[in-house]
Amino acid sequence: MSPAIGQVRPRRLRVNAAIRAMVAETSFEARQLILPVFVGEALTEPRPITSMPGVVQHTLDSLRKVAAQAAEAGLAGIMLFGIPERKDATGSGALDPNGILNVAIAAARSEVGDATLVMSDVCLDEFTDHGHCGVLTASGVVDNDATVEIYAQMAVLHAEAGAHLVAPSGMMDGQVGAVRAALDSAHRTDVAIMAYGAKYASAFYGPFREAVSSSLQGNRMTYQQDPANVREALREVALDVVEGADLIMVKPALGYLDVLAAVRAAVDVPVAAYNVSGEYAMVEAAAANGWINREAAITETLTSIRRAGADVILSYWALEVATA
Repeated sequence: MSPAIGQVRPRRLRVNAAIRAMVAETSFEARQLILPVFVGEALTEPRPITSMPGVVQHTLDSLRKVAAQAAEAGLAGIMLFGIPERKDATGSGALDPNGILNVAIAAARSEVGDATLVMSDVCLDEFTDHGHCGVLTASGVVDNDATVEIYAQMAVLHAEAGAHLVAPSGMMDGQVGAVRAALDSAHRTDVAIMAYGAKYASAFYGPFREAVSSSLQGNRMTYQQDPANVREALREVALDVVEGADLIMVKPALGYLDVLAAVRAAVDVPVAAYNVSGEYAMVEAAAANGWINREAAITETLTSIRRAGADVILSYWALEVATA
């Protein structure tokens, strides 16, 4: 029987790839992607990260190469994490002008100039022997205010080394305001801040701990956010915007798409989302076992993060998808 005149058939807009592409509501481009990059001190060759197939701890030479590739591919930027050879209770290597992260920032910036953004993680977890994101009190609790002071000093060092953007990620109260004030006082008013406004105490950071050679004992539940809460995240985000954040980040991404959408609706600054190590590792492991189509899963993952409201995505697939 013929369909009635005027019968609605939405499937007409799905009959082939060309028409689906024409009406697609969501897409992602290289300019919206940031590649996280790990740089190990004194490495003579890249060191594979076993829980993140295809991802390595870079040498300074391989960092320069991947930075140039990111610029050539049109990525928004690279986010640098430094892994020192030695750690201590105060994370003193973070404040060493010749420490690995500061040296890596300078190396990347000298390689790419302004062709792609050089971004830096402002946190102590890679530098402390206890693995927490800040210094500890005598009773073993993270000292919020003392840690914030260190973040402010770190941010200035990163700016002086050449960072276009700094990303305080430790979830300390007042960290954005302190970093902004320190940068402005150092006449680095052009350096932007991407605040980890909604960073959750997530199980999906597991492979990242290997990536940064973390020595964490215990957990970070007293300063990272409770996965059960959304209103708390919106409060944190609002505070960060007031304190001077230029961009706001939600981390992780996939398990928190509702949070991402709520943050996008609540603020008028750009919103980023971090497609974290555990999310990456799950897809790679399932694909390696032949359980899912890897390329399709990557595209679907990144599209879902954009659809939920992310203007920018940090992803370990960034360079791959930009050059595919």
